[in-house]
Amino acid sequence: MENQTQSIPQNWARRFFTIWTGQAFSLFGSALVQFALIWWLTRESGSATVLAIATLVGMLPQILLGPFAGALADRWNRRIIMITADATITVFSLLLAYLFATDTVQIWHVYAIMAVRALGGAFHYPAMSASTPLMVPQNQLTRVNGLNQTLQGINGLIAPPIGALLISLLPTQGILLIDVGTAMLAILPLFFISIPQPERHEDLGQKEKPSLMQDVREAVAYVGSWPGLVAIIFMGVFLNFLLVPTGSLLPLLVTKHFGKGAIELGLINSVEGFGIIAGGIALSIWGGFKKKIITSMIGIIVLGIGVMLIGLAPARLFIVAIIGSILLGVTIPLTNGPIGALLQSIIRPDMQGRVMSLLVSGATAISPLGLLIAGPLSDALGIQVWFWVAGIICVIIGIAGFFIPAIMNIENNKAGTPTPVPEPS
Repeated sequence: MENQTQSIPQNWARRFFTIWTGQAFSLFGSALVQFALIWWLTRESGSATVLAIATLVGMLPQILLGPFAGALADRWNRRIIMITADATITVFSLLLAYLFATDTVQIWHVYAIMAVRALGGAFHYPAMSASTPLMVPQNQLTRVNGLNQTLQGINGLIAPPIGALLISLLPTQGILLIDVGTAMLAILPLFFISIPQPERHEDLGQKEKPSLMQDVREAVAYVGSWPGLVAIIFMGVFLNFLLVPTGSLLPLLVTKHFGKGAIELGLINSVEGFGIIAGGIALSIWGGFKKKIITSMIGIIVLGIGVMLIGLAPARLFIVAIIGSILLGVTIPLTNGPIGALLQSIIRPDMQGRVMSLLVSGATAISPLGLLIAGPLSDALGIQVWFWVAGIICVIIGIAGFFIPAIMNIENNKAGTPTPVPEPS
């Protein structure tokens, strides 16, 4: 496989999980800060527009700069990128803590810091994701991705209540300082543990180093030459288009359709979080089917059934929506984990940063479009409609995947390395 071009030492687990543990603490600190800042914006403004802008500010750096950040992650030292990204976020968090402490903070300050944090994430994600297959044996990648999904579930489950508790005990600058401390836990191991760099494939006839734009176009050509990878990326983007709006519509579904309140909304979110944790743990222990794509396709089918159950549940049977939410949570890791491991194992190491960033940027870019369509459609036809239509389409996509050779044989149908794309004259 592509990621086995460099040998992985026998003590890989100690080295990798030392870095992983530091990153886990940092992600938890970031989740606390995100909760605290959104709460502050809500309390200060009471404006849906302000919150919508905050969401957009968090998306734009990844949408606009993600592919270039990925290209740089393939060019530059990935360990330095991660240190710089974490350190930059830390410095600006300290600045924001100072503004809160001196009572001079304004809404635009929070927007600016959120944009910087998102920009740091746009660089950090491809560097860490692309480094993982060079540090972890291929047969362990699915388990590691299962742990990553478990971590996301834990953060989604416990960060909001802990954040709410901390807000009642500490000023906002205190929570920002907690994030600074957790960021240091992520940075310190990177000073002492090396991260392998991929061997870069260069055109022997090319005299000058390719430009950044050439790197991005080469990644697009690399993806385009691989039918299975193109199909997987389009599948991921389309699923994101369908599923992201369900999270935004869920509060309205709980209140308007089921006639429930905040406790029931918290319950349905919590059981999804428990499901994600359970699915992530199961994947990290089991590892999925030997052919990773089978695990993901089955996950998409069951995920679609879960979303359908939430939308089709009668108003008097809230328990059906709870069951659907549990199914949704459990199958998120079973869908995303094997796909992530598959891509890490088959994408050329010096393309990892660029290709993964293209995937994330595309999925992020489609989210606002899904929200724009889902809102008016739900107002016109009913909130449940988006859920059951999205669920049905997910089931169809998962079943169809088994009958698409390019997807089922993605590990074997890769094309040759594309010729580097020259600059336009």
